[in-house]
Order: sequence, then C-alpha cells, then structure tokens
Amino acid sequence: MKLLRYGPIGSERPAVLAVDRDGNEQAYDLSSLTPDITGEFLAADGIAAVRKGLETGSLPRADIGGERIGAPIARPSAIICVGMNYAAHAAESGSTPPDTPIIFLKTPNTLAGPDDDAFIPRGSTRTDWEVELGVVIGKRAGYLDSVEQAADHIAGFLAANDLSERTFQLDDSGGQWSKGKCAPGFSPLGPWLVPAAEVEAENLRLRSWVNGEARQDSSTADMIFTPAFLVHHLSQYLTLEAGDVVLTGTPQGVALSGKHPYLTAGDVVEIEIEGLGRQRQVFREA
Repeated sequence: MKLLRYGPIGSERPAVLAVDRDGNEQAYDLSSLTPDITGEFLAADGIAAVRKGLETGSLPRADIGGERIGAPIARPSAIICVGMNYAAHAAESGSTPPDTPIIFLKTPNTLAGPDDDAFIPRGSTRTDWEVELGVVIGKRAGYLDSVEQAADHIAGFLAANDLSERTFQLDDSGGQWSKGKCAPGFSPLGPWLVPAAEVEAENLRLRSWVNGEARQDSSTADMIFTPAFLVHHLSQYLTLEAGDVVLTGTPQGVALSGKHPYLTAGDVVEIEIEGLGRQRQVFREA
C-alpha cells in the first residue's frame, strides 16, 4: 500500500492507494482514521490501522483524479540529511568516502509536493538536483541499542529530491552546508510513503533526468551506510521524532560533477525510485 496526501497546499487530505479485489489500484479515503498523515498518526500504529481498514473494507473510495499530490508526510519536526553516502558521488565531489556519516539539516518548511513547481533562489547560478531515498521515522528514536532496533523505528520510505545551491552550500557556508539546502521548496517528497515491510530499501534503482536526458542511474545497494545504520547512528547524537525524515544521500550524476549544466528557469527535473514513485518539477525564478 501507498500512503499519500492530496489537495491544495495547506488543505491536503489523507488517502491510501491499494489493490482492490479485482486487481486494480484504487485510492481510499483515510479521514475516518486521521485528519492527516502525521508523526502522531504513525506513532499510534496508524499503518496497522490502515491495513485493517483495507482488509475489512471499511475505507470509502476516494477520487484523487486531477488532484495535486502533496508530500506524503505532514509537518516533520526535522529533515536530516546524509552527505556523500555513495562512494562515486563522493569522488565526483572531490572527496574521499566518509568513515562516519556526514550530517546536515534542512528546515521543515522546505517541504514540497512531488510535482510542485520548484524555484531557482535569488542570486543562484548553481542550483542542482539530487535523487535520494527518504526514511520516515515511525516512533521516537533516541539512544537506540542496535541497528536491528533502529529498523523497527522506520515507518516507511519515500522518494526525495534534495535540491541544492552549490555556491551557497560550499562557498558561502562557513563550513556548514545548510545555507545551500534550505531555499523554499527545496525538499520535494513523494508521491507516496510506502511501509517499511513492503520495501527492499537496500536494493532499489534510483534515477534522475533533466529535460528528458538521463543524469543519475544507480542503486541503493551502493550506499555506504544503510538506512537502519543511519537511524541508529543518528539516535546516538539526537532524538528523532515520529514523522521526521532522513534523506540518505545521492549517487553520482549531479551538476556538481562538472559533467552537466546547473539548472535554470524552464528546466524540468524528474526523479524516480523503484516502487516509490516518480516526481516532476518545473523550475522558475524565485
């Protein structure tokens, strides 16, 4: 099943996509279970409630045709990102692969829907794309004892585009990357949140395109640090709340490599992760 939120910005409604008895994928309304897909809903075993509703047939159908799709999780308290978690991307960035995870933060108000317009920040000449596997936390995680315990704190996975402005990130940063990561709309998520039990997170193909031309094509099997390892590692330094999002890094093929031009107004970026859906952003000037 695939959890999603649809409707205008600020008025999204919760739904789930699931295969009906005829073998067709159908959207079902979740308003009887929750007003929104939030960390509180996930922490209260919301995914199990959705699964039960589907099994009993108690969820009404929803018509989402023509509707805007929002980010599949509402109001995370934090978006925590991992840098250079693919060896080939570290190499194209001019760095050696890290021995320990490199962490930076994006502000929660960078959240955007998967197909919302994206914006080139004012003064930007180096806006870049990054397809990434996103982890959504299902319950509070602090000082976890093991990687295995960490896996139990993952609610599900989603596709993300970790948009970046490289001059802000690297030249204007003073050593911290977040200046180049926090422009409005710089975290498109979705279209879906897929429960962890239904995702082979360490073996997913992830790709990106700019104006229809392939840019990234890799697999999460190439990650240096696995999602569960990252959640365990992070829990030793901070507390992750239910609904928080962890972006696990991007593979090679971004503009920072010098092989491709940076984004300008009018460009169209698409990303896709196997089983987690596809995004499409048209870029405009901020």
